[in-house]
Amino acid sequence: MARNIKKRVLPGFGPSLGFTLIYLSLIVLIPLSAVFLKTSTMTPHDFWQAVASPRVVASYKLTFGASLLAACLNAVFGLLLAWGLTRYTFPGRKIVDALIDLPFALPTAVAGIALTAIYAKNGWIGSFLEPHGIDIAFRPAGVLVALIFIGLPFVVRTVQPVLEDLEVEFEEAAASLGANRWQSFQRVVFPTLLPALLTGFALAFARAVGEYGSVIFIAGNIPMVSEITPLIIITKLEQFDYRGATAVAAVMLVISFVMLLVINVLQAWNARRYGRNV
Repeated sequence: MARNIKKRVLPGFGPSLGFTLIYLSLIVLIPLSAVFLKTSTMTPHDFWQAVASPRVVASYKLTFGASLLAACLNAVFGLLLAWGLTRYTFPGRKIVDALIDLPFALPTAVAGIALTAIYAKNGWIGSFLEPHGIDIAFRPAGVLVALIFIGLPFVVRTVQPVLEDLEVEFEEAAASLGANRWQSFQRVVFPTLLPALLTGFALAFARAVGEYGSVIFIAGNIPMVSEITPLIIITKLEQFDYRGATAVAAVMLVISFVMLLVINVLQAWNARRYGRNV
């Protein structure tokens, strides 16, 4: 008997796996390995001096703290924005939906200059905030604003397709059984959205940690106050301190990997839990 062979559009498992590994190695694995190999040439004392100086530690706190806070805010307001775009029809809806992708297309330097012009003391918004003692530009708050701006589309675009595929009949069935709006959202809608919401949160956080162009203009880059870690790395490279730059980069990679791993574990746990409940 002739064997039944499935015809596939792409080549078989062997060529596909080989191409995937080669491409992944050239683009991701080899550059990341070079960072750790360069760092391994340092003595423990030199490594500690490079990654644990007060100025670098202050940049860690600002970068990861602002990135985490921005991702949390984007998770909340990105969900609300995706809900409004999906469940309601209003004038200008398509324009709002198109504007969400603006941070993807806009050069980061342009975004940074625009945000600085708006939130500076003589800017459109900053001029109203300055009399009340609220300074945004050239402060850590400016870093947070820039990170929120560049991270919001990740949450909206990951949650929006799930909301579009979620049948309204499930909510109507919950309402017919006596559930109020909050109970329907908490018990029916939110468990379905949570994996996508965590994915959007992780993407927004990862983008915020490595963001440079849109932040340096509005941050002011004041050491120990509003200096981000990517700027520390750039400064060390300009000073030809390549080992110090790779050491700081290695620390950022490890912390980012750990936080993304925690998020993925929570996502997998939620998927298993929701699957059992269904």
